[in-house]
Amino acid sequence: MSYSIKQVSEKTKLPPHVLRYYENEGLLPSVARTKSGIRSYSENDLEWLSLICCLKNTGMSIKQIKNFVELSVEGDTTLQQRCELLREHKKNVEAQILEMQKHLQKVTHKIEYFSKKSLTQGLGD
Repeated sequence: MSYSIKQVSEKTKLPPHVLRYYENEGLLPSVARTKSGIRSYSENDLEWLSLICCLKNTGMSIKQIKNFVELSVEGDTTLQQRCELLREHKKNVEAQILEMQKHLQKVTHKIEYFSKKSLTQGLGD
């Protein structure tokens, strides 16, 4: 099955200009075109977009994603490099999660503190 840029935009919630940008940057190197030049996205392209969004949303740079895509295009000889790249990214994501958990604990503590304080002030009125 093939999809138009509008259909892909609706499915992925990515604006068409972002899809074009990803293609121009080499993140989607295999988007087919009709004879009249209209983009025709495949299921494989949607899978790539899903991975690209996952990597981007977890803090991987466009440059790093492009490197990953280029390695993927080279084939199985780059499996180890891709795996290492993802392992490094996973470590970074885990570190971000730990940092966010610390921030969440602080926010939670402040909520509890302010809630208790507002209750005791309300009792004194």
